[in-house]
Amino acid sequence: MGYELLVSIRYLRAKRKQTFISVNTVISILGIFLGVAALIIVLSVMSGFEAELRNKILGINAHVTLTRVDGPMENYREVISKIQVLDRVMAVTPFIYGQGMVKKGNRVSGVVLRGLDPESAPSVIDLGTVTEGALSFESENDLSSIVIGKELAEILDAQCGSEVDILLPLGVSTPMGTMPRLKTFRVGGIFESGFYEYDSTLLLLSLKDSQAFLNMGDSVSGVEIKIDSIYHAEEVARRIEARLGYPFWARTWMEMNKNLFAALKLERTVMFVILSLIVLVAAFNIVITLVMSVMEKTGDIAILKSMGATRASIMKIFMIQGFVIGVLGALLGSIAGVLVSLNIEPIVAFLEKVFGITALPRDVYYLSTLPSQVNYYDVALIVLVTLVLCFAASIYPAWTASRLDPAEALRYE
Repeated sequence: MGYELLVSIRYLRAKRKQTFISVNTVISILGIFLGVAALIIVLSVMSGFEAELRNKILGINAHVTLTRVDGPMENYREVISKIQVLDRVMAVTPFIYGQGMVKKGNRVSGVVLRGLDPESAPSVIDLGTVTEGALSFESENDLSSIVIGKELAEILDAQCGSEVDILLPLGVSTPMGTMPRLKTFRVGGIFESGFYEYDSTLLLLSLKDSQAFLNMGDSVSGVEIKIDSIYHAEEVARRIEARLGYPFWARTWMEMNKNLFAALKLERTVMFVILSLIVLVAAFNIVITLVMSVMEKTGDIAILKSMGATRASIMKIFMIQGFVIGVLGALLGSIAGVLVSLNIEPIVAFLEKVFGITALPRDVYYLSTLPSQVNYYDVALIVLVTLVLCFAASIYPAWTASRLDPAEALRYE
């Protein structure tokens, strides 16, 4: 760059009479800094939220779920043997789903009954942490054991060893008319998945107990399949359907949660566009700063031109000035954004303690903590877009300076 870079750097360091321009330069850098940092922090939180949500969903649910469109699956053992030999399939387990109500004393809550095979289910799903008791369905005192979520245990005021009644909406014919099916179970364990929806509504039984309680005989609701890569779920699901044919229906984890992840993707895009406006406003500040700098340096520009400086050299001086502002703002903003994103949980915990607030209430949001995942590709893209905007913002003031007539500029000096 030669002398153009030297002159640009000197212009950024304003003299005493040019304090206003210096303040504008600092404000422009601060604007870029805030815009870049805010973009990185928000996108990191959105990425972390999506990843955490996906991990928790895939902990409780399998990668692929196979059911029949015409009712329960009776020949599930034969189906499992056909699926297990397929490529990418790692484990398969049968399951049963039902709905009911659970009651303990005067406390009642609606629940989703989920029957599991104690032997094969752990290889397909992950229920999280067992906070009390054990993930066991052994009978005790002629009562079958169940496992419930931590939030459901708090709703019912239940602990390990507590007896609860489960009522089914499907009635049983008696001389007194149709009566709801009722059975007493013993709480054998309490789990915490970190996912409020599951912890507050899911009630686990053994496959054998759920078949007997729901009058399903030797049939199940379907089978769940774990594969070696979540991103090949669609391919495996279609191969399963092709192998088994109608009336079998395979659904992937993406299909079953399509609306949720589509909403997250839309929010991420909208937040990127909205927060990009901060950077755009900061870029306009650069235009104003450079225009004022050109007006202040009219005499200098005229002298440089008189000494042989070309229009291209004058443009370089002011474009470098704008670019340096962008580089400083983007660099500081990216460093601050990444540091905050990597330490978002302790920062949020500190703010909650200071202000006495709860950032993510468990009964409102899916997660109880604020996750963050820095995507360095996003960081690089944000910095690149910021530098392009800053470079573009400096073109007009630099072009104006290059067209300055030395004679006109020096006439009143």
